Amino acid sequence: MVSTSIRRAAAKRLRANTTPHERILWRALKDIPVAGTHFRRQAPIGTYVVDFFCPARHLIIELDGGHHNDDENARRDRERQLWLEQEGYRVIRFWNSEVRQNLNAVLERIYVELHGSREAEVELMKHRRRR
Repeated sequence: MVSTSIRRAAAKRLRANTTPHERILWRALKDIPVAGTHFRRQAPIGTYVVDFFCPARHLIIELDGGHHNDDENARRDRERQLWLEQEGYRVIRFWNSEVRQNLNAVLERIYVELHGSREAEVELMKHRRRR
């Protein structure tokens, strides 16, 4: 198991070197009404560092570039997602091109994942630490 300090350092390094698509989504996530909680970016979970994480909903958002198309990366992504889901997290994935070309659709999907539907009222979310 990788030590906590190493995972935190890796996450910090990734935050300092975000992709343009991650920066676009990060700015846009601040406009989604999520009363009482927030998203974290480049958050360490287990042995992984996820792109975006909403602790109150156990929701993980991953952005994938073209390199995720090759067989080896796709296999690692599936293994990683399976582990995260077994730990109780929901994982949604978007291609970088979706963020660039249709950000509103991406944000709408995230809103639905957070609140249950497009018409749902925003509710106060509580972050509960896992023990």
